[in-house]
Amino acid sequence: MDYQRLVAVRRSHRTFEKGELEPAQVQAILRAALLAPTSRNNRSWQFVVVDNPRDLEKLSDVKERGAEFVKNAAMAVVVAGNPDANDCWVEDGSIAAFSMQLQAEDMGLASCWVQVRGRRLSDGTLSTEVVRGILDMPPDMEILCIIAVGRKAKALTPHNDDELKWENVHLEKY
Repeated sequence: MDYQRLVAVRRSHRTFEKGELEPAQVQAILRAALLAPTSRNNRSWQFVVVDNPRDLEKLSDVKERGAEFVKNAAMAVVVAGNPDANDCWVEDGSIAAFSMQLQAEDMGLASCWVQVRGRRLSDGTLSTEVVRGILDMPPDMEILCIIAVGRKAKALTPHNDDELKWENVHLEKY
């Protein structure tokens, strides 16, 4: 699929059909993340692949709302980084996460980003701490997001040029 079409058809899917992903699909998604550009070619991001239904269920409860659909995904990839090792960990992780989403879409799969960084449970517990606990991650790892991936439960309409907010583009000066 050409890039212009790919970015138009990539949508956030929060419903997934039952079924596992093929190993080649998982590898392609992770390869896309590992090929993503990073600041100073640091490549300090970390990815935790989760396909165990019990852990997917736990990950669906890491914040007050907006992660429920993770429990129905075929897999989730947790994107993390160490701020002490890389001051651009958020940017680098974001590029890698979106690269995974584009690769998933190119293979006809569904995906959705779950924001974790800066989110909390209703009792004030940081979502990052919850994810670290579920996945036995070291305390120096910060969690950026979770990318949920699975088979599309339904087709969503592509974005079209009428939705583009050209008023947000400024030439030369604001």
